[in-house]
Amino acid sequence: MDPLSALRDFTIRNDLDKIVRIGDEFRFGGDYSFPCGVATAYRSKQGSLYSLETLIYFVKNHHLKHTDYMHNARSHNLSAVTFIDRKPLLDYLQGKVSSSDSIQFLAPQNPKFTSDEYRPEDPSLIQITPNDDNDFDVNDEIGARVSDNYMAMIRAMERPLKDRETMLECRNRNFYVVLTAATKRDEERQRLESQQRKDGLVAKNRLMRGDERGFGDEMGYDSTPKPKMLMKGSKIGEGVPIILVPSAFQTLITIYNVKEFLEDGVFIPTDVKVKQMKGPKPECVTVQKKFSRDRLVTAYEVRDKPSVLKAEDWDRVVAVFVLGKEWQFKDWPFKDHVEIFNKILGFFMRFEDDSVESAKNVKQWNVKIISISKNKRHQDRAAALEVWDRLEEFMRSRSRG
Repeated sequence: MDPLSALRDFTIRNDLDKIVRIGDEFRFGGDYSFPCGVATAYRSKQGSLYSLETLIYFVKNHHLKHTDYMHNARSHNLSAVTFIDRKPLLDYLQGKVSSSDSIQFLAPQNPKFTSDEYRPEDPSLIQITPNDDNDFDVNDEIGARVSDNYMAMIRAMERPLKDRETMLECRNRNFYVVLTAATKRDEERQRLESQQRKDGLVAKNRLMRGDERGFGDEMGYDSTPKPKMLMKGSKIGEGVPIILVPSAFQTLITIYNVKEFLEDGVFIPTDVKVKQMKGPKPECVTVQKKFSRDRLVTAYEVRDKPSVLKAEDWDRVVAVFVLGKEWQFKDWPFKDHVEIFNKILGFFMRFEDDSVESAKNVKQWNVKIISISKNKRHQDRAAALEVWDRLEEFMRSRSRG
């Protein structure tokens, strides 16, 4: 039995404790033994075959968080299973799937041939017979066997140089510059469209005000429209509603990247945004939903310093992105987090593959957990829309209440 099949068999049988390393080889109970560094038939997406000791260490430690597993593997001078190979490899070893495209069983290094098979070093076994035209042909049966043997050996030695996934893997390359340029172009386009819509509305309002003013003058009253203010007290306070974000860098959404996330549906890490910024850190950022082009949208102020808010400002606070720590709410004008999240909408942003411990406190709060991918940026828009949907519903309920 080959090393990979033996490891899969012992994993499915839950007999991993019977795999013991003695010297430079692994012994699978009393059944098999293989050299520790022998290459298995499982090929990484990066192109290389995983060794037996790499797979054994992985399957015995797959419960660890991937970053912890990689750190421990390096401390043991072992190659680590890549993140992209992790799930399909584990599914195969645990018997959840019966096969995988990554498995390529090798032909024996020194294949043994039976006495009637073709051996390249023994040409005497090739029988040459004359045909009716006095030309010589290789015996058909032996020729077919030669062809089959060679083709089997060639296929066994074939190795894919590139596939669809490895073509996208560019080591030592950073595409944030491309993402930033594309985001800026999209931002400028949306800004121009927004300005054109505003110009059209202004012109329309002026025409309507002119008509109303003429009608009002004829009737003897002032028909000039009065500005509408948002409700105070238990309603949203006067002025623009406020969204609070943590000032700590260990949270995903900060005042540096909140605009790109909420307006453009693109998550850019805070450290990347800080490097791109020119000038001091902003005290306030204004955001609005750009995904709806047919109707007017509400603008929001985003702030990360609750300590500077006045008593009347707290009436305008409608949402907060939480860090998951109680000390974030120190000196807030509320009794506890229960009162906070009864009056303010709470969000907690996390990566979808983070450990459950990171959201342990948050799960006890009345907070919506929003998950995004570490690498799949095209999924950010759906997460941003989920935030907007919750926020708009919350605003409608507060206005009704």
